[in-house]
Amino acid sequence: MRLFTAFILFSLVSFAQTKNTYHISFENAVHHEANIKATFSDIKTDIFSLRMSRTSPGRYALHEFAKNVYNVIATNSKGEAVKITRPNPHQWDISGHDGTVTISYVLFADRGDGTYSQIDETHAHLNIPATFIYAPKRKDQPIDIVFEPRKDLNWKIATQLNAIGNNTFTAPNLQYFMDSPVELSNHATREFKVGSNESEYTIKLALHHLGSEEEVSTYFEKIKKIVIQEKAVFGEYPKFDNGTYTFLACYMPQVSGDGMEHRNSTILTSQNSLANEGMKKNIGTVSHEFFHAWNVERIRPKTLEPFDFEKANMSGELWFAEGFTSYYTGLILCRAGIISQEQYIKELKGPYNYVWNSPALAYFNPTEMSYQAPFVDAATSVDPVNRENTFISYYSYGSVLGLALDLSLRTLKNDRNLDGYMKLIWQKYGKTEVPYSKENLLTSLQEYAGDDFANNFFKKYIDDSKIPDYKKLFADFGIVINANSEKSHLGASIKFDKHNNAIISNYSKQGTPIYKAGLDKNDIILSLNQESFTSQGELSKILEKYKPGSKIEILYKRFEKEIKTEIILSSDPKIETALLPKPNKKAIENREKWLTAK
Repeated sequence: MRLFTAFILFSLVSFAQTKNTYHISFENAVHHEANIKATFSDIKTDIFSLRMSRTSPGRYALHEFAKNVYNVIATNSKGEAVKITRPNPHQWDISGHDGTVTISYVLFADRGDGTYSQIDETHAHLNIPATFIYAPKRKDQPIDIVFEPRKDLNWKIATQLNAIGNNTFTAPNLQYFMDSPVELSNHATREFKVGSNESEYTIKLALHHLGSEEEVSTYFEKIKKIVIQEKAVFGEYPKFDNGTYTFLACYMPQVSGDGMEHRNSTILTSQNSLANEGMKKNIGTVSHEFFHAWNVERIRPKTLEPFDFEKANMSGELWFAEGFTSYYTGLILCRAGIISQEQYIKELKGPYNYVWNSPALAYFNPTEMSYQAPFVDAATSVDPVNRENTFISYYSYGSVLGLALDLSLRTLKNDRNLDGYMKLIWQKYGKTEVPYSKENLLTSLQEYAGDDFANNFFKKYIDDSKIPDYKKLFADFGIVINANSEKSHLGASIKFDKHNNAIISNYSKQGTPIYKAGLDKNDIILSLNQESFTSQGELSKILEKYKPGSKIEILYKRFEKEIKTEIILSSDPKIETALLPKPNKKAIENREKWLTAK
């Protein structure tokens, strides 16, 4: 978040400002409750308004955190009760005070991820907007908060908030406070020093898990490699406030998988322990979220600045903010030696198949897909939606466009690449913390690669939904696309229930055989050409008997009625990506420049 010029400046002037103070304790953690108190003084208005946030930094949808707040009591400086009225579900208006208001309440919290809070007898995992009432009119005032960790449970405190002693931390303003998650637990810690522009920063890991110290050390070595490789992209580290950046990792069985970036820290949650496959499954989130320390936290869209806690935040640049970050997620793992080149190339098929085989390309371009974030970013609704046909995640869409832009730049004669473009964006909009627009991204690409190249890329792939020529792009790097043109395809997502019924689990995608034949979600496929099946393997064996283009009979059940019709099988549109067995020397050289450590 673009919050303040320097924490030192805050320290010099804060003594002259009225501070808002908070206190939180966890006596009833076993039942997921926190007791919270906040005091606001020097109030000049008859009515003093307090709110709970409706969203959270890094999220774009509404989450209505007020629903978990109860037993709200307001008092004046003498401890006398004062009147509370509720003008809306998110607000408490306090009247009859004497210039000071202390509000106390109980918070219920039992979802551990990057958006919500979770309290139990293993930890207090706190996302600030989901935890604390705030005063909108006091958004520019500093905040002190006292945490009461459970000493009987050996809890320690990890956060990007500035420590001032006795379990007390401070933030310069509301935006920084809301952007500063906290983990109180008996967590393991690791740290190392990095240098940048004659400054030294401490990179910390606070890991709450059930594993061993050896696993923590092994994992931290991987994190260190990621930290170093991501600096190489931009040429320097951001100026981390207080000189530190903290990975707040919670790999516990009761949490929900997530990652959420913040200015000087990130939340990492997963049910996968570091044992067995856990390190492989969790490390990608580390790569993604740390990249956000540059791209999103400081290279920041105008549409998200400042972050609004009262309504959904909509941005048309998420294909760049989230999508290009997603492109670098796997690339950094490869450059850091955490995954092999072969594995990285093989995994490119995932986002490729998801994006370029989607019917949604006909409806929205990447900018318009980004506008959908308030509806899809952990948003909840009761009525069904047709996302299979109308939406492509801006994470994946931006990722495959980042790949296309990188490879396209690398084929130019002037030795350009996406790293160079990101460095330019960093210097112009990130390091200076000047929020950017889509037009700024275009003019910067014009500056970096020329008007014709930049205009062509934006016209085809950002303002429209054209598909880049990946076959040609890949060939220059010794990569081949293998199609499944001889494999027959129904185009249905099928799940088998406990009775081995083949149920279509999602709405049918436009253009697929199943869609054209009139089948849709919740239909049960009984047989193909009078052959029944009870597993995915049996279904595949039946399809292997027929070539793409074959017309076969399909029997299915809908609303307890059996229906017979014909379906024309198509070729499986999914592709595989792989390294060429014997690429030429130039292709190998191009690939090494792209994928090796910087």
